[in-house]
Amino acid sequence: MLIPRIVITAGEPAGIGVDICLLICQQQWPVELVFIADPELFQRRATLLGLKANIQLVDLSQPAQSHVQGVINVVPVSLANEERCGQLDVRNASYVVKSLQLAAQLCLDKVCQAVVTGPVQKSIINDAGISFSGHTEFFADYCGGYPVMMLATKNLKVALATTHLPLKQVSAAISRPLLVKTITILQRDLQQKFSITEPKIAVCGLNPHAGENGHLGDEEINCIIPTLESLRKKGINLTGPLPADTIFTPAILAQHDVVLAMYHDQGLPTLKYAGFGDAVNITLGLPITRTSVDHGTALDLAGSGKASSTSLQSALEMAIKLITH
Repeated sequence: MLIPRIVITAGEPAGIGVDICLLICQQQWPVELVFIADPELFQRRATLLGLKANIQLVDLSQPAQSHVQGVINVVPVSLANEERCGQLDVRNASYVVKSLQLAAQLCLDKVCQAVVTGPVQKSIINDAGISFSGHTEFFADYCGGYPVMMLATKNLKVALATTHLPLKQVSAAISRPLLVKTITILQRDLQQKFSITEPKIAVCGLNPHAGENGHLGDEEINCIIPTLESLRKKGINLTGPLPADTIFTPAILAQHDVVLAMYHDQGLPTLKYAGFGDAVNITLGLPITRTSVDHGTALDLAGSGKASSTSLQSALEMAIKLITH
């Protein structure tokens, strides 16, 4: 049986992405791990952390081999400027984006079977004059497809109708075409990637109390309810729209496979409270398999030896599960 190859991007070089990549390399894995990174960056951080790092330039023309503890296979990309832990440098923003581009292309070319991403700092990429609103949008632009962001713990899955939008733009973004695309992809990928034959989807309303019959907003009446009714006629099992303050109660969650929130901070605070550090970010609707950590760059922890790799480990385990399904 062929061994899968998974490409990993460490993200912001001044953050903990490098640290947690080095940590997961200290374990055995049944797949080959390939890192898009500056080898010298990995060596400097390994020395700082006192971690074993047998850094090798990977030959992707050869069959993949299971990961060996302490080995770090690298596709080299050079930093523009040597990093300093915890200190963002606009000169290295292009390095981060190039790493993502190479990782995406390796998956599109079927050289790698999945990409796992470490945390990036959106602000410094934008400060460099590069338009970047997040990994989810980047991979959709580069690879094609319609991205649906879903975070998952062992017991909870939350998908988003909109992703990284300012709150004042959310209402205008909620439309019938958007909801149809999002729910259709969510239904399909839950079936195909998670083996859930008949997914049960609980849908949040946009407004408090799901609009209170139009007294607290009309998006439910004008858009969300008619869209859900039309999708039910196509055989999709949908409940809602339900108030966001009660949709996460145990009785409702027990009857559903996933919650669809209308916007980022409607759904993710509950999920991260329930499983921060173990949750995985999964991008549905892409022609490639992509998972990610559920946390940021934690600049204050970079190089300190205090960073936890549990979320990256969970993201890698999820990627393996998805590609070997």
